[in-house]
Amino acid sequence: MPRYLRSWDKSKYTKYLNEGRGQGELSSYKPWITVQSFPSRGMVSRVYGCKTNRIHHLLSSNELCFFYTLDWSDSVIDIREQYPLLDLELAMQIADKLEIRYPYDNISGFPYVLTSDFMITTTSGIKVRTIKMVSELTKRRVLEKLAIERKYWEMQGVDWAIITDREINKQKAYNIEWLTQARDLRDFAIDDDLASMITMRFLEYCTDLDMTYLDIATRIEIEFNLSQGIGVCVFKYLTYKKKIAVNVDEGQLPNTLVSPRNAKTTMLGVI
Repeated sequence: MPRYLRSWDKSKYTKYLNEGRGQGELSSYKPWITVQSFPSRGMVSRVYGCKTNRIHHLLSSNELCFFYTLDWSDSVIDIREQYPLLDLELAMQIADKLEIRYPYDNISGFPYVLTSDFMITTTSGIKVRTIKMVSELTKRRVLEKLAIERKYWEMQGVDWAIITDREINKQKAYNIEWLTQARDLRDFAIDDDLASMITMRFLEYCTDLDMTYLDIATRIEIEFNLSQGIGVCVFKYLTYKKKIAVNVDEGQLPNTLVSPRNAKTTMLGVI
């Protein structure tokens, strides 16, 4: 629930609504705030999501790591980041009942729209998750805004929780990010027909447990006259598509290329 970079007033609020922000699903969803909306204390990112087929706006490195785990999870259907608490009247009523000062713009006096970091559609229902550093949870104003957010979603019957930096598996996120670098073989000048032949051959070689993935990658490059490094990209592509099962939860995934071939994926719950 950040502070906006630019001034905030009723006309800006109406503009956001007319632009469809905070509305839609999957590829049609538009986040309420974007990486351009305010100054972030950490890293901001615009990242493509394979589940939604759109660019996601992540406002910190922890949001980015959590996003990768969501995008990888088979139980996640849709991811909507920077999701607004659009019922302003309800949010302000909650603040009054909790005796908390609701945030207003200092100049216009117009109330801000609070946001939750992630609205997640899963196979078991809707979940809202807010990402916070453990160190932030000692700040009174942060806790007050979280109290408004928690009560808001509780009244909507939505499962809400805080995810701290201590609960995010950053190694898993880094591994998934590494795989996304080869999510589309066309990025490496490999057309669909050639990609089909290469990936089929790669998977055939995978039945030989005496070969490492690096062995297979090298053989693929020789067999199809590919540039050095493309074989590894094929491995990353097939793993990203979950045609090859590896453990993304711990250890640096590139090491899997030369490790024993009997590793299996361990899917940990992240939400």
